[in-house]
Amino acid sequence: MKQEFTITVYTENHIGLLVRIATMFSRRKINIESLNTSPSEAEGIHRFTIVINETEDVVRKLARQIEKQVEVLKAYYNNNEEIVWQELALYKVPTDEIAEKVKVERLLREHGARAVVIRKDYTIFETSGHREETDKLVEVLAPYGLIEFVRSARVAIIKESKGFHEKLKEFDEMQPGEEVVENEYLGKQDEVFTM
Repeated sequence: MKQEFTITVYTENHIGLLVRIATMFSRRKINIESLNTSPSEAEGIHRFTIVINETEDVVRKLARQIEKQVEVLKAYYNNNEEIVWQELALYKVPTDEIAEKVKVERLLREHGARAVVIRKDYTIFETSGHREETDKLVEVLAPYGLIEFVRSARVAIIKESKGFHEKLKEFDEMQPGEEVVENEYLGKQDEVFTM
């Protein structure tokens, strides 16, 4: 059964990687509901947060396919119960309508919004939350002449306590160090080379 999944991909920051990852979705005719890219907590590592509606089997295969890209370090997929997530929304409304017909303080308090720009001709409110929460404020503001509305892509953190940077540290510790390794040529036991 299809449900909403968030795919988190840790990558090196290389040109063209976004296109290659997006192509994997389009080839499979999977619509991306939300896409966010940003630096991660580990220096030099970027993070993709991709939201799709699909079956778990398809998402699992897709995550494995994404990990095959050379620049991809790790891809995780989670359902909404396994992550903490938010979206940011901005709303532009006519200042005179809002000031005359709505108790602005009550509106802001009820929807966790704050005014970020107040001009004579318009006011811009900002709020964050789940999509249902940001959509509610659209419904409330629509009768007052909502001029413009924009919502960001999802940002999400996996609830699991161990962050990816810890896993990177563990990986670095498991890899061979810089010490010199002595090996023998096959079939030439007396000749030795250094790597």
